Amino acid sequence: MANNNEETQDQEVPNRDHTGGDQEQEERCAVEEVALIAGEDQEQEERCAVEEVALVVLETDDRSLPVMTFRVWVLGLTSCLVLIFLNTFFMYRTQPLTISSILMQITVLPIGKFMARALPAKRYRFFGYSFTLNPGPFNIKEHVLITIFANCGVATGGVDAYSIGPITVMKTYYKQNLSFLCALIIVLTTQLAGYGWAGMFRKYLVDPAEMWWPANLAQVSLFRALHEKEHKSKGLTRMQFFLIALAVSFAYYVLPGYLFPVLTFFSWVCWAWPRSIIAQQIGSGYHGLGIGAFTLDWAGVSAYRGSPLVTPWQTIANVGVGFAVFIYMVVPLCYWKYNLFYARRFPIFSNQLFKFDGHKYDITKILTPKFDLDVAAYESYGKLYLNPIFAISTASGFARIAATFSHVALFHGSDVIRRSRAAMKDVKLDIHTKLMRRYQQVPQWWFHIIAVACVSLSVMMCIVWKDIVQLPWWLMILAFAMSWLVVLPIGVIQATTNLQPGYEIVEQILIGYILPGRPIATLLFKIYGRFSFAHALFFLSDLKLGHYMKIPPRCMFTVQLVASLVSGIVNLAVAWWMMGSIENICDVEALHPDSPWTCPKFAVTFDNSVIWGLIGPRRLFVPDGLYRNLVWLFLVGALLPLPIWALSKMFPEKKWIRLINIPVLSFGFAGVPPASPTNIASWLITGMFFNYFMFRYRKRWWQKYNYVLSAALDAGTAFMGVFLFFALQNQNKSLKWWGTEIDHCPLATCPTEPGVVVQGCPVFK
Repeated sequence: MANNNEETQDQEVPNRDHTGGDQEQEERCAVEEVALIAGEDQEQEERCAVEEVALVVLETDDRSLPVMTFRVWVLGLTSCLVLIFLNTFFMYRTQPLTISSILMQITVLPIGKFMARALPAKRYRFFGYSFTLNPGPFNIKEHVLITIFANCGVATGGVDAYSIGPITVMKTYYKQNLSFLCALIIVLTTQLAGYGWAGMFRKYLVDPAEMWWPANLAQVSLFRALHEKEHKSKGLTRMQFFLIALAVSFAYYVLPGYLFPVLTFFSWVCWAWPRSIIAQQIGSGYHGLGIGAFTLDWAGVSAYRGSPLVTPWQTIANVGVGFAVFIYMVVPLCYWKYNLFYARRFPIFSNQLFKFDGHKYDITKILTPKFDLDVAAYESYGKLYLNPIFAISTASGFARIAATFSHVALFHGSDVIRRSRAAMKDVKLDIHTKLMRRYQQVPQWWFHIIAVACVSLSVMMCIVWKDIVQLPWWLMILAFAMSWLVVLPIGVIQATTNLQPGYEIVEQILIGYILPGRPIATLLFKIYGRFSFAHALFFLSDLKLGHYMKIPPRCMFTVQLVASLVSGIVNLAVAWWMMGSIENICDVEALHPDSPWTCPKFAVTFDNSVIWGLIGPRRLFVPDGLYRNLVWLFLVGALLPLPIWALSKMFPEKKWIRLINIPVLSFGFAGVPPASPTNIASWLITGMFFNYFMFRYRKRWWQKYNYVLSAALDAGTAFMGVFLFFALQNQNKSLKWWGTEIDHCPLATCPTEPGVVVQGCPVFK
């Protein structure tokens, strides 16, 4: 237990003869009672700083458990490699798929137990060091460290793809002659700089009880469920259920993944009205509003928001309301009624950029050989226009960042300030921090060395490859400084409210004004400013997970550092291999129509580099741009949480009012494009079914199998997807029939403005 290696400091005092009689006895009893009450108060203060943590996290520690074992290194590195390969591989597909660490968290448990039974327990000596392959039963601390390895495989190649996205844009869209060494420096320095920031701020964002990182409690609950003895009950065990669901998911994905791709989106509205542009704009799952469309493909459900099974229903409900308002009200009004920003000259939904005549914008016409803006060519070729959903999505980003800070200030401001002050002061430590202080700590200078090395290497890159990266060394330092400055305030918000407000729009506007006409500089400034900060918060969250699970700090440091290096190198190696071996990858015009390698996420990254870097905010937004009025959405977003907050104060008994979350509502439209409305709608419906109806009416099933099912669906889909690529698709063995045409809505990409002529589209009169 927690004190099994600690010596007691209390000495037993021998009894003495006292002649003070009953009065002295009463006094002594009174003193003992006061001491007992004080001790109870102190224990209560230690244990209940945050009630949610007290209910979920164990307040004991078994320091006898082996931690950095052979099993940890083998299973941890394997988990990291598997997840980084799968997540990088699927990031380039039309329907991306992010495999969460829950997959490895569940999969390694029986493997670890098998290794504990099968490996020899003999001790070996090597250059004076003694070690064993099998130190005893597979334990929960080993399991946590393996999951930390796996988490790096998700963070580096997962939902946002971090630095691989901009590197892909530089190579496949701008056709830059980028060297592998330069790309590797970008990947590693952005990731490890974040690790340096995390180490610097762990005193303020990890140690204090007030910084409780709510998202970690789900993983703590899953670890306890997997390791604490499961009572015998009717039905399958978690592992049996996982294996069956994995097999079914693996076998099923051969249908949407190869034999019958139309299962990804059933756009039946297009089949009913095959000659109507408006009907196909409304019903297309890929290129329209997706009304009536549905999916029977897990990749279509989880492509852009991850698994809906692990998202609380309150969040899903808020996202759903925001999504419905934007897609089914705002977009139709802007497009068909008001023709906002000449919207009807363009497709209603696309991740492309356009000219005024409705044709796609050819960026090569306005690029110099040095990848700068050719101003004369731009004036001659014509201005750039956004399709309506892209423009509204950008505006929602303005509103979202302002609404997030406003919402947190109004609803959580006093709580954040109170907890921040408590964290900054030398207050009494809670039980978890006290238990962790018994381990040897990581010196602060270890993190300082990592941070200084990353900054120095990045500045050197700006000098050696200045023509490639376009970013002056002083702007590189500014990007790092901005990243470092926001870790603490935004970290406090995430650690207390589970909201992470991004600030990349501010960065893009800033670099667009400082260096207009340089898209590569914009990409890199965003990488180093936004992604190193995002990595820092990821590492801090994992450090708090280790804090809750009582993992020795130096073990955490070693695992996180090694996993970061391995995941960064493998992430780039897989991406580099794919860009070199898949012909015309990401080039939608040159690819076969049925090719899955369309890179929708990276296409939007490219579009943003054009909007904020090549063309610049001065020409598109303020002061002279067509979209200058969208900047008012910053003010609108800041004001929107105010009436909700006021109503919550006026009617405190109405608890549902506080559940209205404007930042989450606005998140309903985030990522559209590249996500299609059908992706988001399918995610919402699936999430509400499992996390509301199943949670409410089949709670025992949900508690036992929900997270397990999520991991099995991710894994089965991913493994079959990789198998299909190597066995069939990479050998050009494709099928051609009605069911392999992914979208039967050819008119959905057509404009509806009278007189606009686009090849393959009817002309409105």
